[in-house]
Amino acid sequence: MANHSAAGLSSSTHQTQSHHIQSNVIKTMIIVSAFYVVTWTPNNVYYLMLNINHNLTLLDGEYYAIVFVGFLYICANPFIYATKFDPVRQVLARLIPCKKTQPTGESVETSGRRIIVPLPCPTN
Repeated sequence: MANHSAAGLSSSTHQTQSHHIQSNVIKTMIIVSAFYVVTWTPNNVYYLMLNINHNLTLLDGEYYAIVFVGFLYICANPFIYATKFDPVRQVLARLIPCKKTQPTGESVETSGRRIIVPLPCPTN
């Protein structure tokens, strides 16, 4: 049923949305995979060094720092997925204060008058 287009959507619109969703999933998986490699590689290298070098122990401070970085991945993983989800992005964008009524931005001097050019407010 997911392959059938909804009423009112043309085939090209459906394909565009499908391509957009697919590219978002691929980008998210690349980010998650890269973050996994960066955070868990030091732990695996430490275990390798522990097996090769008998002078290291699991009670060293370095071990606890490395494990903390690995658990940071576990805690951050849901947030990576959540921020890639469009409704969550919209809520987070609304949390950023942006007042359009007050003129803020660059001031430009032209023939004795001062004009304030407002900076654009991000909407994405």
